[in-house]
Amino acid sequence: MRVAVVAGPDAGHAVPAVALSLLLRDAGDEVVLYTGERWRAQAGAAGVDVRLLPGLAPRPEDDDLDAGARIHARAAYIATELMPLLRDLGPDLIVSDILTAGGGLAAEMLGIAWIELSPHPLYAPSRGLPPIGSGLARGEGLRGRLRDAVMRAATARSIAQGLKQRARARTGIGLPARDPGPTARMIATLPALEVPRPDWPEATSLVGPLLWEPTEVVLAPAPGDGPLVMVAPSTAFTGAEGMVDAALTGLEGTGVRVIVSVLDGSAGSAGEASWVSAGLGRQDAMLADADVVVCGAGHGMLAKALLHGVPVVAVPGGGDQWELANRAARQGSAVVVRPATPDALRDAVETVLGDPRFRDAAQRAAASAASVHDPVAVCRTVVARAR
Repeated sequence: MRVAVVAGPDAGHAVPAVALSLLLRDAGDEVVLYTGERWRAQAGAAGVDVRLLPGLAPRPEDDDLDAGARIHARAAYIATELMPLLRDLGPDLIVSDILTAGGGLAAEMLGIAWIELSPHPLYAPSRGLPPIGSGLARGEGLRGRLRDAVMRAATARSIAQGLKQRARARTGIGLPARDPGPTARMIATLPALEVPRPDWPEATSLVGPLLWEPTEVVLAPAPGDGPLVMVAPSTAFTGAEGMVDAALTGLEGTGVRVIVSVLDGSAGSAGEASWVSAGLGRQDAMLADADVVVCGAGHGMLAKALLHGVPVVAVPGGGDQWELANRAARQGSAVVVRPATPDALRDAVETVLGDPRFRDAAQRAAASAASVHDPVAVCRTVVARAR
């Protein structure tokens, strides 16, 4: 196949797109990844054909404070800029990240089959669940179902507004107002982080987390034999602030060692203590030795920790982090801390280290990956049906 993969530059979306591109390339397919400049050198060094996704920069008329406008209006603009490039490339399939909807719109304009890639659980509204983002489990009994119905009604107006914005964006580039949706969907998460719903969409496959290490550097942990705590601050702008400082303050003197994973910027003063190491390094190598992970509960880090069978102290910020943190807590592999004070973080880390049930639950989450579908096979099935 010749496949075009489209994703924005945020780590939580670009990294899974790189991982998928590498899987397709290794399977013998021709792949071009359209994303931000941020990943061109690293993904290119890994062997991915990376090209700049046009239309990412905001225009004067764009309102980035309006999330719906940011997603839909920008998607329409990206689609018009990307379409000529895709026409010249002639792909058999387009895989478009769920937040970079311009790839799917361009595919529709060109009449090419496309797959929507969700680098996290399925967040589509469901008639059987409370609104995504509430962090709540499905209500039980009459009162629980009534609670969920009331909450869904409260969010219905925002959902309807988003659909109107989507329709305006589509008609603005010559597409019908009604969105037919993608040819198929891939949900790149662990089954342990997904929740049952009565309205699972057709042609939607759970493919497991798509992970890629943007560096080959292996960061050595501090010497000693104390438990190793990995601290991985969120890469999202909505992540909780001050996590690293609070964790180091709370854990000082407890006998643990800390390894701080830094993706952007420098480690600052985090690595100055003898029991702390900090910097850019392969997270899979850190997780191989870690006893617990303190992280923001963004999907990438949370899924990576659980895939390694490592329990989590979740410090959720905004976005979907509250939802994910609570799903992991209900599954038994995480403790949720909010607000992230030094004392609260110390107590949570000691709780996880002192109770083997957390690691047992994390290992069960890792084992759930055995039931996912192969994303390359999903892509090939869509292409075969389109032909």
